[in-house]
Amino acid sequence: MPVYNAAEFLEKSVRSAVQLDEVKEVILIEDKSTDNSLEICRQLSSEIAKVKLYRHPDEENHGAGAARNLGIEKATGEFIAFLDADDYYLPNRFNAEKELFKDPRIEGVFNAIGTEYLTEKGKEEFQSKFKEISLSTVNYPAEGKEVFMGLLGLTTKTFGTSFHLDSLTLRRASLEPHHIRFNKNLRVHQDSDFIIRLAYHCHLKTGSIDKAVAMRGVHDHNRITKIIRYTPQYNQRQVLLWKSLYQWAETNPIPPQGKKRIYLIYKSFDLALKKGVIKYAHILLEVLKNPEILKTRYRFTYYNR
Repeated sequence: MPVYNAAEFLEKSVRSAVQLDEVKEVILIEDKSTDNSLEICRQLSSEIAKVKLYRHPDEENHGAGAARNLGIEKATGEFIAFLDADDYYLPNRFNAEKELFKDPRIEGVFNAIGTEYLTEKGKEEFQSKFKEISLSTVNYPAEGKEVFMGLLGLTTKTFGTSFHLDSLTLRRASLEPHHIRFNKNLRVHQDSDFIIRLAYHCHLKTGSIDKAVAMRGVHDHNRITKIIRYTPQYNQRQVLLWKSLYQWAETNPIPPQGKKRIYLIYKSFDLALKKGVIKYAHILLEVLKNPEILKTRYRFTYYNR
């Protein structure tokens, strides 16, 4: 659990996890908060044997990706799950996993999560961007390579663009053959980057996708709701995400259609950042080289802004 300025929600989040029999340890990575999160972390770790507190060696802020990486390194259990410090688990969090992990082929299980509005402002900002989402989930059961292809929109029916880290459980050993970690250089969207790479390298399977196993807290300070879509700031963050995935795809034997899709999404956002005549010249050259770019769902929205 990466912890940064989450004092208001932290204790509820931690206690939702430690009360579960399946949870062996709760690893808090305090990331130089400016509120009293560190004090709460210290209190919880002193009171609850399952709770372990760590900070980066330099005690500086390194972002959620680096914090999760440190948590992975410190974990001692056979399985790893994630939880944001402003979210919480429900009692059924690991019900599907207890059955599915009996199959040694299954390396990861992901489920649905619900949404809880903690403030009225947070609710308004969230719904203005995502509309009403009572359940964040994928559209149908899947496993293996279909998960990877589905996340890229390359299946015959719409699978879903992602799933939330709070719903994911992994065999810790499955991360090591390809040293799968979060890209610490991505301050946002490092979860999406991780999930897509994970779906390629590991055999993932859907668990409970029609009933929430955790709740996402929506409040005034959710970073994901602060950026307005299709603005330069939004496009720049998307460029960093898809450039990271493109560079990864170039060094791995990704199926050609998957590699192509990653490139086209990356290039769509990259083109959106260009301006004036140069922008439209680059668009024309790209269309001549890759007409498929006109089939991405980003084509008109980005080009017309």
